[in-house]
Amino acid sequence: MSLPLQYTALISLVLMGFLLGVFVGEKKAPYTKLLLVFSGAFLLGTTFFELVPEIYQQEDHHRLTLFVLAGILLQTFLEFFSKGAEHGHTHNRFSQKSFPWVLFLSLSAHALLEGAPLSEDSNLVFGVLVHKIPVAILLGILFRSAEISKTLTVLFAIGFSLMSPLGNILMNQDWSLPYQSEVTALSVGILFHVATIIIFETSQDHRFNLRKLVVVCLGIVMSYLL
Repeated sequence: MSLPLQYTALISLVLMGFLLGVFVGEKKAPYTKLLLVFSGAFLLGTTFFELVPEIYQQEDHHRLTLFVLAGILLQTFLEFFSKGAEHGHTHNRFSQKSFPWVLFLSLSAHALLEGAPLSEDSNLVFGVLVHKIPVAILLGILFRSAEISKTLTVLFAIGFSLMSPLGNILMNQDWSLPYQSEVTALSVGILFHVATIIIFETSQDHRFNLRKLVVVCLGIVMSYLL
């Protein structure tokens, strides 16, 4: 898939997911959590099948492993500010009806690095899309419950949808190309952290859930077949 088409898909589908959450609401979107679990498994599989081999084909893969670990730590740091919105954790409510800058900036940093490794030769875009759509729906539900104005909601949705394409555009500039391997390794750490949190955090009281296990297996198998 060409990069312009990937950008168009990312922007349009994230906006649609966000608006679906705003206008449909939580009670009318009962399967969002299962979709989120599927997205986590699909993203995890895509990360391992598409990005991890790319890193370990490099001669300095031992050094790049440090950047993978740094990505995990960076995502942990970002979640102090986003409260876990990257993996659908939207139980927190806004204390005010102004634009949530802290949430926006932390999600933007995540999305920029998430979109950086996209390429025409990779299927990573499908993993990112499957991950971002349920997150966008849950963010839309959160904004609806917080009663934030429609103008601020639209601005947030547009800004959020642009970040992953922007991250890839920045990564393909002449000044950033020498750091492509390091940024990809950071992205692997971030995606690995988010995907595993999605899979494990959605377990109620960490009890065995056959339906969830089937969804996780389906997500990983589909990411492999793709």
